[in-house]
Amino acid sequence: MAAGPSIEELHFDEAPSVDSVPGSKSRALIEKQQNIDSSAVAYPEDIPIAFEEGKGATVRDVDGNTFIDMFAGIGVLNVGHANPYVLEAVHEQTDKFVHTVDFPTEARLDLIEKLDEIAPGALQGNNKVVFGGPTGSDAVEASIKLGKYNTGGDGLIAFRGAYHGATSGAMSVTSNKKFKEAYTPLLPDVVHSPYPYPLGQDKAPQEAVDHALEELQATLEDPYGGLANPAGIIVEPIQGEGGVITPPEGFLKGVRDLATDNDVPLIFDEIQSGLGRSGQWWASEWYDVTPDIMTSAKALGGVGFPLSATMYDESLDTWGSGDHAGTYRGHVVGMRAGTRAIEYIQEHDLLAHARELGEYIRTRLKEAGDGNPHLAEVRGKGLFIGAEFVDDDGNPADDMADAIQDYCFEHGVLVWKAGRHGNILRLLPPLVLTQDLAETALDVIVDAIETTSAAKQTV
Repeated sequence: MAAGPSIEELHFDEAPSVDSVPGSKSRALIEKQQNIDSSAVAYPEDIPIAFEEGKGATVRDVDGNTFIDMFAGIGVLNVGHANPYVLEAVHEQTDKFVHTVDFPTEARLDLIEKLDEIAPGALQGNNKVVFGGPTGSDAVEASIKLGKYNTGGDGLIAFRGAYHGATSGAMSVTSNKKFKEAYTPLLPDVVHSPYPYPLGQDKAPQEAVDHALEELQATLEDPYGGLANPAGIIVEPIQGEGGVITPPEGFLKGVRDLATDNDVPLIFDEIQSGLGRSGQWWASEWYDVTPDIMTSAKALGGVGFPLSATMYDESLDTWGSGDHAGTYRGHVVGMRAGTRAIEYIQEHDLLAHARELGEYIRTRLKEAGDGNPHLAEVRGKGLFIGAEFVDDDGNPADDMADAIQDYCFEHGVLVWKAGRHGNILRLLPPLVLTQDLAETALDVIVDAIETTSAAKQTV
């Protein structure tokens, strides 16, 4: 299998195909989960489904209903569910060896070399990669440690609207107060600077950028800026949980310049936006800006294996032996899967496909917004797409996003939400989504928008 089947061959034949949902088997498993699983379980509260299997950009529940997946496990399954080209290597590796800590293996070294091949800008050929743990949060923790180790500083600058993870350090730089308020104190000296969100801040794009950079500069350079010893600036090139916020031109370049001028490492969190999600390998490439440190996870594990990595400029490779560690830094099955996923994206030109299909989806959504006062903005890059909904007064309409999600589920399309107020429809389909499946899914999504908007106007 040189490069695996075409994307047209990956999916269930009939999708969507939905009876009444949730079905009886799904309801039974959800009830069982509620009885024996943690009360922290959240996703079935919004989409009451129990999965059976997945293929490509389609999934099937335990009742036999088949859905088009526009969610992909929060952007994990970039090459689709059960991609056979990836699974071929997974089965082969699993039969030989699964866990090696950080002893050398071909699987490990192949993935490091593959990551260098697709590294952004000046990091290509000039980087080191560290594996430290299975989740994106682990990669963020590694980036924080690396920044502190190299600067001797202890302060961090993050951005409003940011999400970086659920461990202590990652939660410290996350901005959601409700998410972390029960766990304070977290890391000291973390400042959250404005992220340019023109619609949310009622500013023009350039005004939003200027304001954000002025605030960042003040934090770094004002003698009374408040942050004494910065160890790093961490930013999402495109905010995910914050609402698929694509920053206006000039913001990331300005952040890069300020980081350089003040000798502070710049960290890009590409956990959700990377590995082709935006139509480039890394979302930062849209802005032609290179970080000093970059985190990756989610899609890195190929078909859902837990794997994270932190790539950084080799000048920062000052760690001594054992100065950063993690038991699962030798998950060779995930590493083989990651290499195969990158190869599949390359061989099937899925970056171009994501750009073209993403443009189609955004166009359909914008057309649905023509004359619709409730669809305030459609934005994104590649297959990283957000649509923001507001009420008649222009305030966030989370109830609309909820109703759209419910309508889509009932009609066989899985979508998710995001944003500070839960009013953003967030689309993260696998990059293997076909044009036909996209058209079918958008028919449902547009119907959901029109139906929900009409209902809101009659209230």
